[in-house]
Amino acid sequence: MPKQVKQLDRVIIRFAGDSGDGMQLTGDRFTQESAAFGNDLATLPNFPAEIRAPQGTLPGVSSFQVHFADHDILTPGDAPDVLVAMNPAALRANLGDLPKGATIIVDTHDFTARNLTKAGYATSPLEDEALAEYAVHQLDLTGMTVAAVKEFGLSRKDAARAKNMFALGLLSWMYGRPTESTVEFLSRRFAKVPDIRDANITAFKSGYYFGETTESFVVSYEIKPAPMAPGTYRNITGNLALAYGLVAGGVQSGLPVFLGSYPITPASDILHELSKHKAFGVTTLQAEDEIAGVGAAIGASFVGHLGVTTTSGPGIALKSEAIGLAVMTELPLVVVDVQRGGPSTGLPTKTEQADLLQAMFGRNGESPVPVVAPQSPGDCFDAAVEAIRIAVTYRTPVMLLSDGMLANGSEPWRVPEVSELPVIDPDFATEPNHTTQDKNGQDTTEFWPYVRDEATLARPWAIPGTPGLEHRIGGLEKGDGHGNISYDPANHDYMVRTRAAKVARIADSLPPLEVDDPSGQAKVLVLGWGSTYGPIGAAVRRVRKAGYHVAQTHLRHLNPMPNDLGEILARYDRVLVPEMNLGQLSMLLRSKYLVDTVGYNQVNGMPIKAAELADAIGQLVSAAEGVPVNLSPDLTAPAEGATR
Repeated sequence: MPKQVKQLDRVIIRFAGDSGDGMQLTGDRFTQESAAFGNDLATLPNFPAEIRAPQGTLPGVSSFQVHFADHDILTPGDAPDVLVAMNPAALRANLGDLPKGATIIVDTHDFTARNLTKAGYATSPLEDEALAEYAVHQLDLTGMTVAAVKEFGLSRKDAARAKNMFALGLLSWMYGRPTESTVEFLSRRFAKVPDIRDANITAFKSGYYFGETTESFVVSYEIKPAPMAPGTYRNITGNLALAYGLVAGGVQSGLPVFLGSYPITPASDILHELSKHKAFGVTTLQAEDEIAGVGAAIGASFVGHLGVTTTSGPGIALKSEAIGLAVMTELPLVVVDVQRGGPSTGLPTKTEQADLLQAMFGRNGESPVPVVAPQSPGDCFDAAVEAIRIAVTYRTPVMLLSDGMLANGSEPWRVPEVSELPVIDPDFATEPNHTTQDKNGQDTTEFWPYVRDEATLARPWAIPGTPGLEHRIGGLEKGDGHGNISYDPANHDYMVRTRAAKVARIADSLPPLEVDDPSGQAKVLVLGWGSTYGPIGAAVRRVRKAGYHVAQTHLRHLNPMPNDLGEILARYDRVLVPEMNLGQLSMLLRSKYLVDTVGYNQVNGMPIKAAELADAIGQLVSAAEGVPVNLSPDLTAPAEGATR
């Protein structure tokens, strides 16, 4: 009798185990299979900061959540429908996130008395009523894996390591995932170790066939491909998209890209990726420290290259003096901050948005810099190109604020056509630009490095060694126009104001803000920045699906803010600002626009949950409109249903 196939519109799966169990690889492969199938998807890797966290303990649990659907989705999901738990600690650490009725697939092999104690269990939850509210499948995944790969002569320890592939095969069958890409991946990854290669492929296929033949699973599920605009798509993480954006920006500006960087979580993958692209004129330097990395990048910009430095919050603190030097010398520089939990070393592998005020003000003196923030993993590409446009056009360092959720998360991304990308003209100075009269009344021409472009207020960028364009540069204050060192108070005041006006002038090049207010009747606006875009969008959909009015807009440019933002804020009675910090954007909005924003703030190292945010929006709508708001689960369950 053939098994039943049930149609679903969306599923959230979380793989969880020890940090050595390969959960990140398992989740990544399932994601790649789903991307190849054509589903829309979003992912949330979550792993310890330690290289090898204590085995079998709650702090050592590593997980990977993937949300895939037959329609447009915005987040990795609030709560998993399916949990694959490889040991007691993985079960205990994730059980609180499961809704009633969720499916749990648990590897019983490691449910020993010792491991149960490590996880804080007095008795096995598999033997009492602790899991009565869930659909539990108890499987000896490790034992079945060891038996399946016995022919390859591996030690029991090495054989057991393939259990993640057995689990992946089982879930691939359950949800109709294509398997060819995983077999090809394993063949490439372990090509030099045939026994390991064959064992992993066999474990993967064994898990698939187990699902197909066992009576433990009588139903498999189908999630159809999602409709998407025509184009070539690939699954991409934020760090990879950002690296590609830096390469594209270099090509579009005709500038060789130089990355001066020091490895730091969660930004290191950008350095790793850019090091592969020498063919596009990319040079990478892994410096001895953060300061050396940014110093080398500034030097590269001085000689006519595109200087880039990548880091996280702690590295921004170390680079702050050098970023001020780039402000004073007015050289293009892209500073990428992939934000993580702080302060100090903080939570290196968890996400946060708490570096906004540091990006705005974390330098001595009046040293404004533009700040740009992507809203999704794929958008990191466009944000990087935009940061380069601003840096090159306006001769300024630019802060690009990504975060851990964007960096490690992934989504389908349409590969853009080159014709869709902006052309960025570095417009190098090639000849003297100032005429003076000598003591004899004769006109002489010379190069002044601080003459201003009338439209942008940018100074000319002269490549060292260009005959006749010799000039002074450095950290001391510059005389207006000629650029010689000046201690004149009036000149300093003028130059400080001019540099600020130059950054403010960037707003004139920005498109109007897009406000999503389909009914035009909303009294509440939800305003966000960065990776809160997904949770905000999903929460807004929930509120609208329940029949209420709410508007949404999202900021890419945080300094300067768009010219029309003040007028937009004035349209609404209440403005809610969700942030993964204690209210940094709210502080800026209140000071600039005198608007009484309402903060929705979370700093727990995890993304904001759409359902909880929807409740907060509902309360604000209720207060603004004077009506009761009911966001009952039956109304909000398909939270993210919409056509792309």
